[in-house]
Amino acid sequence: MTQPQTHTLAAPGADLVYDVRGPLPPAGGRPALLMIGQPMSAEGFTALAGHFTDRTVVTYDPRGLGRSARTDGRSDHTPQQQAADLHLLIESLGAGPVDVFASSGGAVTALELVTAHPGDVVTLVAHEPPINAVLPDAAAAERARAGFHEAYQAKGTGAGMAAFITMTSWQGEFTDAYFEQPAPDPAMFGMSTDDDGNRDDPLLSKNSWAISDYRPVAAALTAAPTRIVIAVGEESAGTYTARAALGVAALLGQEATVFPSHHGGFLGGEFGYAGKPEEFAAKLREVLDAS
Repeated sequence: MTQPQTHTLAAPGADLVYDVRGPLPPAGGRPALLMIGQPMSAEGFTALAGHFTDRTVVTYDPRGLGRSARTDGRSDHTPQQQAADLHLLIESLGAGPVDVFASSGGAVTALELVTAHPGDVVTLVAHEPPINAVLPDAAAAERARAGFHEAYQAKGTGAGMAAFITMTSWQGEFTDAYFEQPAPDPAMFGMSTDDDGNRDDPLLSKNSWAISDYRPVAAALTAAPTRIVIAVGEESAGTYTARAALGVAALLGQEATVFPSHHGGFLGGEFGYAGKPEEFAAKLREVLDAS
């Protein structure tokens, strides 16, 4: 595997750290492949990048996460700010428009990137973007989100994560049955029941609510020169992020493309939530090569 070369880009209000595997400009006439997530940093794409040694792969840590230190005094994460950061990053590569694989909140940022800077991206594969507005039960989804936030505020990370996992694994719309169930026990998920005192987690606090509150502009996305593919995991069927992916696909007048595994299907076992990175990479390559 090509060893990544690490660089730092001075952006307004943040020093963005990114890694480049392969030459710039890329060899073979293919665009660089940018892999992005939120709130996941570059390390989450190590397994997937390892299956694209024939392409120049770029990963980065979003501002305020991992190695990318903020200097703007803020703690919120918005698709608009992160899309502006990515625009600067793509410009700094000096290799023209890129292909993008975007996961979860990163997929939301990528949709905003295409909206604001349509010339930056050749093909976007947006995997399970968590967007409430495209759901038929959007208000209930917002209530469910508030529920895991309240658990986090009341009892800390273990309680918040247990409630988050319960929300994101729920099958179908958030009905009364969802809200009437007892609060999940963190120990059931192998997590501590002790309050660690943390209240600024980017996933469990309100710092990232702008991501799930995002409203895609269908007209701008369909008018862009970018080829947009909305992806959904085969094992995610019926869950919150899968339903959101189907909603975004419908908004854009397309069918979602099914990928192997689950929401983190490209992950190796390093985070304890292993997917099927080899099969996932093969599908991603197939989709990108179809452009």
